[in-house]
Amino acid sequence: MRADVSGWKTRLTDDLIAENTASGIWRNRTLADELADLVSNNPDRVLIVEGEQRHTVADMDRQARALASALQKRGLVAGDVVSFELPNWPETVAIDLACAMLGLVCNPIIPIYRDAEVSYILRDAGTKVMFIPTRFRKFDYADMIARHRADLPDLEHVVTVRGDADGATSFENLLAEGDAEEFVPLAVDPNAVKLIMYTSGTTGRPKGVLHSHNTIDTEIQAISQFLGLGGDDVILMPSPVTHITGYLYGIQMPFTLNAPVVFMETWSADVAAELIDTYGVTFTIAATVFLQELTVFAQKNDRSLPSLRFFPCGGAPVPPEIIYNAHAAFARCVCSRCYGSTEAPTITLGVNGREEEELGATTEGHIVGHEIRIVDPVSGQPVGPGVEGEVLSRGPEMCLGYADDAHNAEAFEEDGFFHTGDLAMLNEAGAMVVTGRLKDVIIRGGENISSREIEDALHEHPAIHEAAVVAMPHARMGETVCAYAVLKSGDKLEFEDLVTFLEGTGMAKQKYPERLEIIDDFPRTAAGKIRKNVLRDRVAENIRGERDG
Repeated sequence: MRADVSGWKTRLTDDLIAENTASGIWRNRTLADELADLVSNNPDRVLIVEGEQRHTVADMDRQARALASALQKRGLVAGDVVSFELPNWPETVAIDLACAMLGLVCNPIIPIYRDAEVSYILRDAGTKVMFIPTRFRKFDYADMIARHRADLPDLEHVVTVRGDADGATSFENLLAEGDAEEFVPLAVDPNAVKLIMYTSGTTGRPKGVLHSHNTIDTEIQAISQFLGLGGDDVILMPSPVTHITGYLYGIQMPFTLNAPVVFMETWSADVAAELIDTYGVTFTIAATVFLQELTVFAQKNDRSLPSLRFFPCGGAPVPPEIIYNAHAAFARCVCSRCYGSTEAPTITLGVNGREEEELGATTEGHIVGHEIRIVDPVSGQPVGPGVEGEVLSRGPEMCLGYADDAHNAEAFEEDGFFHTGDLAMLNEAGAMVVTGRLKDVIIRGGENISSREIEDALHEHPAIHEAAVVAMPHARMGETVCAYAVLKSGDKLEFEDLVTFLEGTGMAKQKYPERLEIIDDFPRTAAGKIRKNVLRDRVAENIRGERDG
């Protein structure tokens, strides 16, 4: 383990750094380095599009320098954490660039998160500065932070973006504090922690995943080379930039490739189609539901979106017909499944040509930039092609570990292989087919939801004796949450009452169960463990019966 300037310990070793540097796979470049090159070579290039707003390379450089200068004047030093819980706004790019210039750790937080998640993340990360909207989608973020600020001793500054609030500094006023002309970016270690992003696990509490400048850059290089992306491409980013997908390809990729990005604040298939045709979008990547809805729109409106070249998708199950339908609807777009996580962003990258349509529709596609082991979950021994086992992976884009070192021992082997917790098999061609999950996580529209977190909340309800939460199929989101409950003797519980109870916990609404099943007892293993596979099958069967009946 290696001590980072942030105070966290990482899995880096001198040997690993030397190996990846010598091979050239770690380029030892930060996002600030990429920006500096673009400023020198093409400062007037429009790189960020949001609605009617156009932001050039020079615009972003000027704003980032002013912001970095202001943060430096406020006492922030390398390794300090800066969080932002913002929609897909260009301000997020300026924040990330400023962090890269100062060696600060960036912490994006998904805007759907509420009191319970946000207060935990800010406290766990030791956030010094928090950027928020005042209100967004009818939710008051300023009030939420104010409720918890007394319990966040590390939080020194709250900055509101596109609005004002008591006890906070506006983004515009913070920029005015800085001196863009005089600011000089610091020399930043490309192996230092650049990003901490929290992901739901089986413990009920989010885990802080640590990435460096090099691990992030390696991921961008891998997908760009596999798909042949470059400066002539145009990116559409509908995924939240506070999610690993949106962060990588919405914030990082434009500066690495000198490729413009078009931001979407809110997803709408018809708006996405207009943006694709208007700007000649060639690449996007998002969860299954985005591809599915864009395909339906294209089919109904005879819009073949001829500029679109690639649309890999994942984060939720991708039935083969979604890929087949997309290829029938779009003029030349290559669509395929891909597989990864916050820890290892893309272990597979699908396919890069329509001649491999079958492979892209029925498997997760080609493994790129990773070494893979498929092992028996019990014995840990490798299994052969066609045999299901747990996926273990290692590679130069793998995260540096978790903020809580205790999680590292559970997740990583001594030789660096990471336990994904997912079940898969390799076919004879070496392509991966994900078959299930060891981790008890529900993937709702590409977002991981911890069953344990919801169960912990349900067990606080006075009428519930025991509860279990499982994934249930959903036509649009892939999976949503179903709660099973055994009630205390004589008690009753209606679904509406359960929702009212959860509203008082501060939990994000997206995590609320969308179905409640009251049962007398749970199916269990011989050791007494609840058989969640039975519960998942049961609710799926009930849904089919209700639909067909």
